[in-house]
Amino acid sequence: MTTLTHRRAAAFRKTREAHLTEVAEDYVELIADLIDEVGEARLTEVAENMAVTMATVSKIIARLSREGLVESRPYRSIFLTEAGQAMAVETRRRHQIVFDFLRSLGVDEATAEGDSEGMEHHVSDATLAIFANFSETLGMNRTPTD
Repeated sequence: MTTLTHRRAAAFRKTREAHLTEVAEDYVELIADLIDEVGEARLTEVAENMAVTMATVSKIIARLSREGLVESRPYRSIFLTEAGQAMAVETRRRHQIVFDFLRSLGVDEATAEGDSEGMEHHVSDATLAIFANFSETLGMNRTPTD
């Protein structure tokens, strides 16, 4: 294989790996947001916010439970485990850095919000650090980099 082929294969592999955690990160982040906003996360609100069916949410919550990210009981709210909370904090941090970077480039708020959703799962830590530094230089960074 050529060097270009190796680089391309590595890029595709990285994208596939990001896709494996993307759904979990999105759901955990939403559950944390719902808990912060209304005090609890229920299947109906998760389904509504994700624009999916209750059956889809039930399957994903069962998977997140098996992965140790959430705790759920029938007819009760969904709670984040310590690991789920840590994932939510990290995903929010990454999302905010990408959002701030896009805003620092002049992207309007609504577009930056839409575009940053998803990008946080695929950008490398090295690139994310550059985004944060650039935004901070322009005074746009709202997220601590600790």
